Amino acid sequence: MSERAHHPDADPAAGGPVGPLTGVRVVELAGIGPGPFAAMMLADLGADVIRVDRATDVDPAAFGTPHPDLLNRGRRSIAVDLKSAGGREAVRALAGGADALIEGFRPGVTERLGLGPADCLAANPRLVYGRMTGWGQDGPLAPHAGHDIDYLALTGALHGVGRAGERPVPPMNLLGDFGGGGMMLALGVVAALYAVRAGAPGQVVDAAIVDGVSVLTTMIHSLRGVGRWQDPRGVNLLDGGAPFYDTYECADGRHLAVGALEPRFYDELVRRTGFPLPGDDAPERTDPANWPALRAAWARLFRTRTRDEWTALLGDSDACVAPVLDWREAPRHPHLAARRVFVEHAGATQPAPAPRFSGTPTALRRPPPHPGEHTDEILAEAGFAADRIAALRAAGAVA
Repeated sequence: MSERAHHPDADPAAGGPVGPLTGVRVVELAGIGPGPFAAMMLADLGADVIRVDRATDVDPAAFGTPHPDLLNRGRRSIAVDLKSAGGREAVRALAGGADALIEGFRPGVTERLGLGPADCLAANPRLVYGRMTGWGQDGPLAPHAGHDIDYLALTGALHGVGRAGERPVPPMNLLGDFGGGGMMLALGVVAALYAVRAGAPGQVVDAAIVDGVSVLTTMIHSLRGVGRWQDPRGVNLLDGGAPFYDTYECADGRHLAVGALEPRFYDELVRRTGFPLPGDDAPERTDPANWPALRAAWARLFRTRTRDEWTALLGDSDACVAPVLDWREAPRHPHLAARRVFVEHAGATQPAPAPRFSGTPTALRRPPPHPGEHTDEILAEAGFAADRIAALRAAGAVA
């Protein structure tokens, strides 16, 4: 694994821009999950992201050491009491000099604080105001709490994840919070920034996880529409129903992922493995009625060798087989190591920025900050004089 904290083409020490969003300033009102992920994506792409943390979370003794939350990487932090007049003044000043602001409160919270879209766009008509929620800014459920699993449940996505005849399985919070939530917010902010650069005014980006997850399921709705996807889970081509698109236990209790969908890839898998074992049949794979017997035959074969023995046989081929790696193993896989998919930065192994850019390469520039680590520096950049900063600190408006 590379010790460099950037991709091979990125060389911040050489000077010049780092990342395609260099020169863009974003204010992030601190939250959890998808909001910080969107801010991380923007920071990874080169934006100058200022994280507005809670004044009550400040611990000066921690300054100078990386915060353990990697989602906060790449930015500076100012600590503010948003309920104080001085704190709101500070945030409005930051928004006035920013290109974008993102927040993840329930609908109406920033409006009550005097930091809603109308307040910030009045001070900065070119501002992109990004809003991250689960249910959206309107609709019957908008005022209520929810979590990733709830948003997946309502969109139908959760229904489709799991084994046939068994209950749905939460796919961690990758699909909702990060795929349908934070990633959609980051895309929306970048699109709106592009519009502003083309002469459009600033606007509000309403990124709701239920919207984003629903978009992610477009292909499934398309397949349902032409009769190629059944509603019961675990019986379809891509949900574990097909024996040639599934995981299998090996002799050592570890697993292989098999994705030999197309006939030529399946033929390669058969040729390399010698499938089936003596005494087993190899029924026609295109008939779903044969899938239970075919799965059982493949399961017996894969249990004859360890995961790594199968990987050595099948890994460098078009059989579309990969070892199921754990969190510790993944960064050390030869392919991921060669591409520097994981890097070590500020003492923490973590995924490198993605995607990659030939002309404006990205880099990890800052470790995650502790709340309030850059308060004075950020306020000074926003035009606050030293005596005003001192007064805000004395009043508890900032920390």
